[in-house]
Amino acid sequence: MRETYVAALDQGTTSTRCLLFDHQGRLVSLAQQQHRQYFPRPGWVEHDAEEIWKIVCRIIPQALDDVDARPEQVVGLGVTNQRETTVVWDHRSGKPVGRAIVWQDTRTAGMLDDIACDLSAEEIYARTGLPLVSYFSGPKLRWLFDAEPGVAERAARGELLIGTMDSWLVWNLTGGVDGGLHATDVTNASRTMLMDIRSLEWDDELLDCLRVPRAALPEIRPSMTTFGTTCAPVPGIPVTAVIGDQQASLFGQTAFDPGDAKCTYGTGAFLLLNTGTELVRSRHGLISTVAYQEDGEPPVYAVEGAVAIAGALVEWCRESLGLIRSPAEIETLALSVEDNGGCYVVPAFSGLYAPHWESDAQGLVVGLTSYVTKGHLARAVLEATALQTREVVAAMNADADVPLRSLAVDGGMTANNLLMQTLADILDVPVVRPMVAETVSRGAAYAAGLVAGYWADRAVLRSYWHKAAEWQPRTTPQERDRQVRAWDDAVQLAIGWGHRSSLR
Repeated sequence: MRETYVAALDQGTTSTRCLLFDHQGRLVSLAQQQHRQYFPRPGWVEHDAEEIWKIVCRIIPQALDDVDARPEQVVGLGVTNQRETTVVWDHRSGKPVGRAIVWQDTRTAGMLDDIACDLSAEEIYARTGLPLVSYFSGPKLRWLFDAEPGVAERAARGELLIGTMDSWLVWNLTGGVDGGLHATDVTNASRTMLMDIRSLEWDDELLDCLRVPRAALPEIRPSMTTFGTTCAPVPGIPVTAVIGDQQASLFGQTAFDPGDAKCTYGTGAFLLLNTGTELVRSRHGLISTVAYQEDGEPPVYAVEGAVAIAGALVEWCRESLGLIRSPAEIETLALSVEDNGGCYVVPAFSGLYAPHWESDAQGLVVGLTSYVTKGHLARAVLEATALQTREVVAAMNADADVPLRSLAVDGGMTANNLLMQTLADILDVPVVRPMVAETVSRGAAYAAGLVAGYWADRAVLRSYWHKAAEWQPRTTPQERDRQVRAWDDAVQLAIGWGHRSSLR
């Protein structure tokens, strides 16, 4: 009898991957390819959805070929994706009407006040759990319908389909123009600013406010249920889970119980705390979101703190500044000095997310003197991720009955040991990394495998989690407080500079 597998299709901000896992939860095959990033104007970030689909058509067969597997050996496929990135496409031709507007994009910042005139920010938060900021899909759609002639009319006539990246992929996987399923799951729908977070249905007043026709939207389904069977690029694989990337990471960390938390470090940084079936409203700038839902079960909720720029700051140092040749070099360069030399980097490339939600904030480098070298700047770059995490943890501690006692981390940046030690020092709690740091893909596979009956229950999945490393705090309270005060001052400068620029 031939081996069977569970697959994950992980569509991220910079690349797309297909992975296969076996019965022991081991990764047995990985195919990955990057896609192009477009920055046509300051604050604009776009992707080519067709390019991403072409990549999917290459990597799924490649992942199968690498282990000589046939499609019928894959019992379930879990799709996970960058969440708020928005695509609009023609259902007859299968062609997007333009590039996808990426979650980091801030072009909608100037129209938020107009949206609030139609429906107040307080009412939007009450219905969705989301602040009225440029991060989410709804404002991106209103901008698109206002800016592109004829798009709104075509959507209203039923000629266009609207979705986040998961919907675009599921539609193409299950047939595309030949009857593809137009669906999303509750985790992705909860990031659109169009779904009522309690009823888990599209909300008519939100749709009217953001001028989005209901007929163009996907059907909302539980995260863990059947989403059809693939027709392309290979036929016959059941799609048994769809889940947003950060919720997938929470699932992959086996953070199944209320009070379990994790932070993923990739392009951005995302801290999620499982709150169980209770919808918790943050009082300190965090998001209320759906963590996942099993078919026939109530939703599990989470509170989330989102940081827009983490690994993306390291990439900026490589691509835009030429400071390093590879992301791994940032650690070597930072270790060439003992501290940041008084230099701080506030990477507000897309404004500031949690807990500030300042769309106008702009990036700053402060504290420059003739003493500062590229080593100091590299260290400040890594510290920016740790200090942004501290702000989110402080907000979560203020909302929670019990403060965070340790932080489980995952994502590509966790390979940076200096960053992990800096995190432990700044947070004053242990930082724990699992054996498999890339838990987004694993979470999608876990969810798909449970639906397919590949794994009996969550206890089996918990047995696959193993600690790889742990960092304990080593700095003094005085040094920690000094760093935090300097960072807070730098953040206020970034917010003030952004407000000043917006008034010009």
